Amino acid sequence: MAQRKCVFECEGKKSLFRFPKNPDLRQQWMRIVFPGQKRSCENVYVCYQHFADDCFTNKAQFEAGFANRLQLDDGAVPTIKYPVQETELQASTSTSQAMPSIKHTECQTEHRPAVSVEVQANPLKSSVGTQCRFTPLQKTTGTQFSFSKHTGHLRSKGTQTTDLSASMETSQVNTRSHLPSTPIKASTSGLGARPAKRPRMELPEEDEEDISDIPQPHDCTNEPGDSAAEPSEISGVEVTCDYTDAKYIVFESSLRELFETCPLCKRNCDVQRRRLGTFVSFSQVCENCQYNRKWQSQPVKGSTPVGNLQMSAAVYFTGGSFIQTKKICRAMNLQIHQYKTFRRHARLFLEPSIYHKWRMDQQAMFQQLQPQGEIPLSGDMRAVSPGRFAKYGSYTLMHLKSNKILDIQLLQSIEVGGSAHMEKEGLSRGLELLESNQLHVDYIVTDRNTQVQNYLRERNVKQYYDVWHLEKELSKKLDKLSRNCKLLRKWSQGIKNHMYWSAMSSKEGPKKVAKWKSLLNHIQNVHTHDDPLFPKCAHPERVSRDTSKWFRPGTMVLHNIEKLLLNKRILEGVAKLSHQHQTSAFGAFHSVILRFASKNVVYPFIGMLCRLYLAAMHFNENADREQEGTAVYRIMHPKSRKEQSTAKPVKTEPTFEYISDLMRLLFLEVFDKPDTFVEELRKVPVPGLPISAV
Repeated sequence: MAQRKCVFECEGKKSLFRFPKNPDLRQQWMRIVFPGQKRSCENVYVCYQHFADDCFTNKAQFEAGFANRLQLDDGAVPTIKYPVQETELQASTSTSQAMPSIKHTECQTEHRPAVSVEVQANPLKSSVGTQCRFTPLQKTTGTQFSFSKHTGHLRSKGTQTTDLSASMETSQVNTRSHLPSTPIKASTSGLGARPAKRPRMELPEEDEEDISDIPQPHDCTNEPGDSAAEPSEISGVEVTCDYTDAKYIVFESSLRELFETCPLCKRNCDVQRRRLGTFVSFSQVCENCQYNRKWQSQPVKGSTPVGNLQMSAAVYFTGGSFIQTKKICRAMNLQIHQYKTFRRHARLFLEPSIYHKWRMDQQAMFQQLQPQGEIPLSGDMRAVSPGRFAKYGSYTLMHLKSNKILDIQLLQSIEVGGSAHMEKEGLSRGLELLESNQLHVDYIVTDRNTQVQNYLRERNVKQYYDVWHLEKELSKKLDKLSRNCKLLRKWSQGIKNHMYWSAMSSKEGPKKVAKWKSLLNHIQNVHTHDDPLFPKCAHPERVSRDTSKWFRPGTMVLHNIEKLLLNKRILEGVAKLSHQHQTSAFGAFHSVILRFASKNVVYPFIGMLCRLYLAAMHFNENADREQEGTAVYRIMHPKSRKEQSTAKPVKTEPTFEYISDLMRLLFLEVFDKPDTFVEELRKVPVPGLPISAV
């Protein structure tokens, strides 16, 4: 029996793979293994060195020793034709001034042995690479030059590129200086040759670990003396590259067209592609004239591609889902980084940026309100998790005059002994925060929670009830009575409207109650009352001969209505109804929260808190939008009002300036010094016990 061996005659026989049975996939293998040939692929094997790391499903387990054999992913294609051996790698790393030192593992991409030439041997064959090097404080972009009009001696004036480590498995080079574009011949004797700098290795994209330490945005492995580029070599090239630059979708085939042929001798070149999420770089080497060039698609700050970080920020800041975004990218084969990379970006950069901006905006609002003295507030509780026993609860305090969110308190039910106690605790924390910032409460509009009533009475804070909450409680009882009475069904909406009129017509509680009691005379077509606070109705009397429109005195239906409307709890609620402001804006704010934090998704505590802050930023920025045009309305059909339509004013389109502010804060401050912002976020107390411990 013949010994199995790689078709490329690689040493060893570990992890050999046969050609796939799928005809289309087999043709792709044939075009790479036997280009331009027609031959049988029976008993032909390809070893693991000719596949990229993302072609294997158990690469991490294999390298850790938990798997004896690599397993190919469905649809994997060998893309690496010439793997670099260790002896060739040592020779290539000795070119200390010509190229950055590169350490390769088991052939991630197509590599050729390093080509070294004498600088003065042939000026026509010197490297004319249009390369770009990025530093954390420098804006850069890749540039390409056309050499079709050049003749004679040529020399590159371009900047140089550094390759990212991570999945490309290349070392970090000095980002503070520049290298000459012409490679220098490596020393073969080993005498006087400086040793290769130890590369800074990172895990591949698919095997990234959950790193909790704060990364340094600058590469600490670089030494200032590693390269010596003259300033004259890079003068005249303006390098501009920033996170605000426009981005485009470019096909890989279109990019490869730029590097397939040598711009000097017009011959085919060896092209290497390296990718890390949205980042891609190409290395071009011509075997004929030793021309080489490197290009990368986006700037790299430290060891992080700017595009990857900005993609994570765009998804998070807009309240999107990275998992859904990744599905969209996969559908069109658009390259994107992994979810664990997104979570690392969120933990180290995005969430600290959101928390810091919210605190700054909150302090600015407090400073504006301090000269006003006592301020009117409204408060409301929202159960973050679905179900009766909610895991999270958020209590929001809103300034009634400006209609802006002043504070959000996120609580976990385990902190306060159950979800029933979260509303009172959230209100208590919010009021304490306002008092610590010299803000005093004139009155607060809330719902009719019993614990909240007792707490505000103890603190001597004036409380009003929201009309909608009491009207909702009354509506359920009226609907129950009107099942057997058609006349009451006609009067139900009028009774609800009378509650709003009673609340808005007076600030004094006894007068509100007097107007509310007058409803019993009104439904009997009697417009004079015994109460001295409201002896007569304000509207003109209307004479009607149809007695079926009114309730008859002494009937059981009228008795039940009187018992309901004069209930002690209802009368106490009417006396404390808010006469000016209501909490209807909370409905709009809670709908905004759903765009940033869906109830169907379970978020960690800090993640949930940051998404609430994002919703508050969006709401505060668009709280005072003006109506579009002079009288533009839209007909609405709310579910709460059956068979009724309402006219809602059409307002101008919302703005998203807070996202631009977050991006600016992220790339100009947080990314350069993340430890300060992360430490600020770590001061937030996070409940340590899970919900199952209740």
